[in-house]
Amino acid sequence: MNKLIFHRYHGLGNDYLVCRRSVADRLSNQQIQRICDRHYGLGSDGLLIDIDDLDVPTLRIINPDGSEAEKSGNGLRIYARYLFDIDRVKHSPFFVNTLGGQVRCEVTEGAHQVIVDMGQANFTPAALPASVEGEEVLALPLLIDGHKLTASLVSMGNPHCVIQVKELDLALVQEIGGKIETMPIFPKRTNVQFVEVQDRSNIRIGIWERGAGYTLASGSSSCAAASAMRKLGLVDDNVTVHMPGGRLAISFSGDFQVKMCGPVQKISTSMLDEDCFFDMQPAIEQQ
Repeated sequence: MNKLIFHRYHGLGNDYLVCRRSVADRLSNQQIQRICDRHYGLGSDGLLIDIDDLDVPTLRIINPDGSEAEKSGNGLRIYARYLFDIDRVKHSPFFVNTLGGQVRCEVTEGAHQVIVDMGQANFTPAALPASVEGEEVLALPLLIDGHKLTASLVSMGNPHCVIQVKELDLALVQEIGGKIETMPIFPKRTNVQFVEVQDRSNIRIGIWERGAGYTLASGSSSCAAASAMRKLGLVDDNVTVHMPGGRLAISFSGDFQVKMCGPVQKISTSMLDEDCFFDMQPAIEQQ
């Protein structure tokens, strides 16, 4: 029987497990949720599935709650580093397919920095999707538990609700992030970022990820937050995004084409014991 092998990486404290399609195909959605659980499984902020039987590297991203994400900036950096580690790619730029579109990646500085061209930031509500009128929404009023907020809506191939604040309060992110994620105006839910602009080159953000909850860092969230602040004219073309997990460099060119650069580190390679699933039905298939 094939072993259940998972590779753990993190990008600024946002950690993912990576496995091959042959492993993922043996698992139910419920079992994937168990694997991502930090008490009952290996624990992670999501599962990256390498669809390794295609010419162009193709990535599926599963959140800890079992839902599927279109795109993940940290997930893409981690997947790029994984492809480099298994010698499928070298230091030359290469493309990766995701549900949120094709992106260009490059592994640099040995293997510890990865650049990803994340594509164009889209401010059209229909791109998220969001049930809000207007071609662009940059000042959407929200009232959540008595908190009056103003949001900008951005798609990076996945949905983002960016909320500018004078001073970042991470406790507030954790308190109401989930309520914003599941607002009826977001039929597919949304990622949420609270943003404090420090100056024209630096922002601080707190992140609530769709399907994962509060996280230390997020690549697509960094891109969305920086894009919203750039659209509002509050930052320049090169922005450092500061998160509890660390920093990412975001740059803009052309019509809001977004490039992200940040670190990736490998943590471990693990073989999961099937006893992890002994109380779950159906059991994984025996092969």
